[in-house]
Amino acid sequence: MLDLAAGTGKFTALLVPTGADTVAVEPVKEMGDELRASVAGVEVLEGTAEAIPLPDASVDAVTAAQAFHWFDAEAALAEVARVLKSGGGLAMVWNRRDESVSWVKRMNENIRWHEFRFGAYDRTDWASVVADAAQFTPLQSRTFRYEQTLDREGLEARLRSVSYIAAMEPAERDEVVALGMSAVEGMQEPFVLPYNTLVFWCSKRS
Repeated sequence: MLDLAAGTGKFTALLVPTGADTVAVEPVKEMGDELRASVAGVEVLEGTAEAIPLPDASVDAVTAAQAFHWFDAEAALAEVARVLKSGGGLAMVWNRRDESVSWVKRMNENIRWHEFRFGAYDRTDWASVVADAAQFTPLQSRTFRYEQTLDREGLEARLRSVSYIAAMEPAERDEVVALGMSAVEGMQEPFVLPYNTLVFWCSKRS
């Protein structure tokens, strides 16, 4: 099994208990090093979704958690098809904060989430994207409810870990995080942060 853009291994760690031989590919060396230190039994390779450092037809499944919207979809799907065995599966997963909850919607507005150009993954027609690759079965999907319980420190850390916020200069990052935290001003801890987990899957055509 291959986990693409594995980061520090939060999703990779969930794959290990399946018993599958797992390979993680991550382009950022520091994240890969952290993955090696924190998740045992996983081979970690430096690489990208558009240039996967594995042989043809070498894995049974590929996963990409909170990551596929960063890829060049056409190039990444071609590479996924190359490394997958015939009939092998591709799964794409995202956690989307549930804006039907008023404070979550306010927090997203405060951190300018909808201005982030990669933030539209939940409005992307992934079925068409995969169909255009012409090497996979029709994309299927399901949505699951998920909640994360956080104290104030944990919520702030969660905001700081958002990819585009983490990439900001320190002063701007502090300002945006403070704006995000203002959404829970006056609220009692812990905060229950609701998500909709979007799961998409398909198989490589035989």
